[in-house]
Amino acid sequence: MLFLEQPPRFLFFTGKGGVGKTSIACATAITLAHCGKRVLLVSTDPASNVGQVFGITIGNQITSITAVERLFALEIDPQAAAEVYRERIVGPVRGKLPESIVKSIEEQLSGACTTEIAAFDEFTSLLTYSTLNSGYDHIIFDTAPTGHTIRLLQLPGAWSNFIEEGKGDASCLGPLSGLVKQRAQYKEAVEALADPLRTRLVLVSRAQEATLREVARTCKELAAIGISQQYLVINGILPGSEAEQDVLGKAIVNREQAALAAMPDILKSLPCDYVALKPFNLVGLDALHLLFAKNIPQLMPEVDQPISIDAPNLSALVDEIAANSHGLIMFMGKGGVGKTTLAAAVALELANRGLPTHLTTTDPAAHLTDTLTGAVKNLAVSRIDPDGETERYREQVLKTKGTQLDSEGLALLKEDLRSPCTEEIAVFQAFSRVIREADKQFVVVDTAPTGHTLLLLDATGAYHREVSRQAGDNGLLELTPMMQLQDPKQTRVLLVTLAETTPVLEALNLQEDLRRAGIEPWAWIINNSVAAAEPHSPLLKQRAYNELSEIDAVAHHHATRYAVVPLLMEEPVGRECLSELIHA
Repeated sequence: MLFLEQPPRFLFFTGKGGVGKTSIACATAITLAHCGKRVLLVSTDPASNVGQVFGITIGNQITSITAVERLFALEIDPQAAAEVYRERIVGPVRGKLPESIVKSIEEQLSGACTTEIAAFDEFTSLLTYSTLNSGYDHIIFDTAPTGHTIRLLQLPGAWSNFIEEGKGDASCLGPLSGLVKQRAQYKEAVEALADPLRTRLVLVSRAQEATLREVARTCKELAAIGISQQYLVINGILPGSEAEQDVLGKAIVNREQAALAAMPDILKSLPCDYVALKPFNLVGLDALHLLFAKNIPQLMPEVDQPISIDAPNLSALVDEIAANSHGLIMFMGKGGVGKTTLAAAVALELANRGLPTHLTTTDPAAHLTDTLTGAVKNLAVSRIDPDGETERYREQVLKTKGTQLDSEGLALLKEDLRSPCTEEIAVFQAFSRVIREADKQFVVVDTAPTGHTLLLLDATGAYHREVSRQAGDNGLLELTPMMQLQDPKQTRVLLVTLAETTPVLEALNLQEDLRRAGIEPWAWIINNSVAAAEPHSPLLKQRAYNELSEIDAVAHHHATRYAVVPLLMEEPVGRECLSELIHA
């Protein structure tokens, strides 16, 4: 492994959920420990569980991994850290300020940025306190802070005053008001991250075009703030031998090789390692020992029976949706799970059934709009450019709020406007232009904002509270966007996930996020299921078997209704392939 050659003291692993960051971080820790190094493995990923991987309980204290000499681990629970962090800020004003203001503050502190900053508040001590880290040759972090969080910590200024004086409709600056450690410590931590002699950052990806594009954006963002010591690991590549035994396996191999050939240039310049897909779940020491191995012994009995599942397909969900003749259909989920494709497939099916439908998409490649625009009766397609909408929103805020700020406050506001929440708000404002069409036809929305962003819009008055106040003055009940989203008769939210542990956990977190906003998800869609594709190669059959427990958990514990969509041999582009998704 290139990223393990002459490793510096600190190694950070980052990447989207489900790409294997935790497994690779754990295998790295074991490898270094076996080389005679004292290693501390630290997890700050809310969707990972290092303790589960090692088969022991770890928690928020340094714990010796007794089965591996010289290896220690620590799990920083980011949700617990965020809760303590929020209470540190909200507690002193609870009972002293109006309840509406307290709730607004709490919502400001309920986003992903708060969780990340709270976790960073915890682990900066491991980067900077010699008394804590002096006993270890290497400290490995599972999940690195984003470039946005690092830039926030680099900025000067009185964060608390910025929030308290209401100088900006801040979405991510609120969390900063609770930082209690000395700024010198944060400065030292950020410097450690940017020092290639001390820190190496490992980008973890899968051999998928969308995932590689996302990693390329992360690479550019981190390089722009001085973190240049980056390595790339492409995880979970299906071995070419599997193509000999299975037409599905051959299609996957071809698809992955095409994605690697089209890898963004900025990634091609990085040192890169390739890790083959394993037939087993990466839990336990035996499995972790084999993650970087080339020759894999059989760890478990081979699945000799065909894998098949009895689960509803997308057609069953569309039957229920179509019964209403109109409504708002919103697809939500983490990046890379296939929201855009599924939204297009459902919109196409509704149109084919003779129902007027408007598909609104943020598809960056525009291949869906190229395929569908003007080609299908009853279907209108509009594309929203997230970059363009976000830039317009930023300019609007800077022209209003920004004119009231000094140079220090302006720097804070500009960084706040670079947060993920800003893009969600900007895109949602564009989506809102077609939402009202849902009382006459179907409106299918690809990539909806999270519950936190919707509540943030409501709390700051940035979008629709004025409409509500005006409706209250004249006694008329005017339907605001939030009211429409909260009405199950008007709106159906479909959560998209994969049949893997981390994506399912992320979808669960998203479901709770929506429920806080008074929005109950209508259905779950498990996309790209290997089990539903009924593979024949030994490795894919084992992977399919591993999916069954996740599918069962969604069916019986997480969702009121669900559908499973199989992994197709061809990329679902074009009318025929999109229709196949519905009925497969």
